[in-house]
Amino acid sequence: MGVRPQVPQVSNMLKTAIGKRQRVVICIDGLDESLPVLLKLLRAIAQEIPNVRFFLTARPFISSEVEKHFPNAHNISVSPTKEDTEAFLGIMLDGDPEPDAMDQDLTADIMEIIPKTISEIYI
Repeated sequence: MGVRPQVPQVSNMLKTAIGKRQRVVICIDGLDESLPVLLKLLRAIAQEIPNVRFFLTARPFISSEVEKHFPNAHNISVSPTKEDTEAFLGIMLDGDPEPDAMDQDLTADIMEIIPKTISEIYI
């Protein structure tokens, strides 16, 4: 069984790699699934290395937590339209690797319920 690196080790590795670059952009998708340790790590990196920028995505409820760690961050809310969601669902359903596992009623429910309940994304 392997041993995972601890947060201080990961932090030091990132700082070493980033510090040698002129400009660095770190993209993290699904930030709300990785808190709060990750935000503390990112803040420490940003404070020590001025050439780093972050592009973070998460659900809207996390925006206040991000603002605590990055008070000068620029925030953009992105909401898919109902049509965008329906088009995406249609593509995903058409490409279902097990099409026999779903009947017309379930497909109709998916196409009706999900577009009504989809949430924004916080960037």
